[in-house]
Amino acid sequence: MSVFINTWVFENDVKMGKSQVDLLSRVADLGADGIEVRREYFKQPDKEIEKIGELAKKYNLEVNYSIPDEVFLPDGTVNPMLAKYFEEAQIMGIKKIKFNTGNFAKFNGDLKQEFSKLPLNTVKMNVENDQTEISGNINAIKKFLTETRELGLNSIGYVYDLGNWAFTHQDALLAASELYPYADYIHLKNTLDENGRLITSDDLNAGIYDWRDIIHNLPTNVDYALEFPMDSDEKIVEQIKLLKNEVGD
Repeated sequence: MSVFINTWVFENDVKMGKSQVDLLSRVADLGADGIEVRREYFKQPDKEIEKIGELAKKYNLEVNYSIPDEVFLPDGTVNPMLAKYFEEAQIMGIKKIKFNTGNFAKFNGDLKQEFSKLPLNTVKMNVENDQTEISGNINAIKKFLTETRELGLNSIGYVYDLGNWAFTHQDALLAASELYPYADYIHLKNTLDENGRLITSDDLNAGIYDWRDIIHNLPTNVDYALEFPMDSDEKIVEQIKLLKNEVGD
């Protein structure tokens, strides 16, 4: 098990102009095993991507990559940007790269041929349940992952994102059961319901989900990430310890 800090944790710092490059040493000092960088946070992508690759080695950090884009476009074709995203991932020494599924239901090509164009032998590709109806749907995600496994595309897996299930009004426990065989990365955040308005909590213990019950229905020997804004390093360390005490080192 490795614990990652998604850079959304440092949302306030990023808004104030801090680069994700500046966050690597901080993540290492906080006791995490890795950092998950978000593509939308890059200000100068080429320079920052190269630097992150260098610093990750220096601080002995694993790196995962979050891409706010979809694998399949609305018309069902494979996103032509995937190749570029994987190139960026390789420069950073990425362990896993994460996308949203998109409109796989409309795809009618050769899945194995399409994915043979990507370096899946060196970078693991994951899809995540997001907060949209099309990519945050249990059945749609399961259909895509089932087909990839049947084709032997075992380097394509799944990121279970707890907090996002509230936004798509799907059963988080059912999702854990149905998607368990494909899950190799768990994003943890809790969700508060404030009179019908859903917001992300700043504490795993605060929200509508019993996160402990959820993770006991998911693989534990996989990567975990804390993915919610926190205001202090003390809070981040507390949440890392909370997670490690529950899942185990």
